[in-house]
Amino acid sequence: MKVEQLIPILNVSNLEESFAWFEKLGWKKAWDWGDPPDFGSVCNGDQEIFLSLNCLGCRSDPISPDVGDDYTGGVWMCWLLKSPADVDAFYDRALEQGVIATKPPTDQPFGIRECHVRHPDGHTFRVGASTEDD
Repeated sequence: MKVEQLIPILNVSNLEESFAWFEKLGWKKAWDWGDPPDFGSVCNGDQEIFLSLNCLGCRSDPISPDVGDDYTGGVWMCWLLKSPADVDAFYDRALEQGVIATKPPTDQPFGIRECHVRHPDGHTFRVGASTEDD
């Protein structure tokens, strides 16, 4: 078996607000489905994430920005960027857009510089890049 594509599906409480949240971080709404829409997709280059309104998977109740990463109850996902500088620029953009950041850019001992941001429904995104030269 060879998987041709992997598309995560996130349970969201508000589809339109989720499209807007992802757009703040450089993603684009690809499509929505239903009348009214209850399913959709955001894309960034060749990468895609499905968004499902009140369905398909778990999410947390709305949570405070002060709650740490361990208590979100949502899905975790890793986005890999080209360089550590891109991680820093992403983090700055997230803060400028009012996105909840739960961890600033940090060089990890396993060779990744990463930061964490959180979707309003508790989904956490580890955004990182290799600090290795190769």
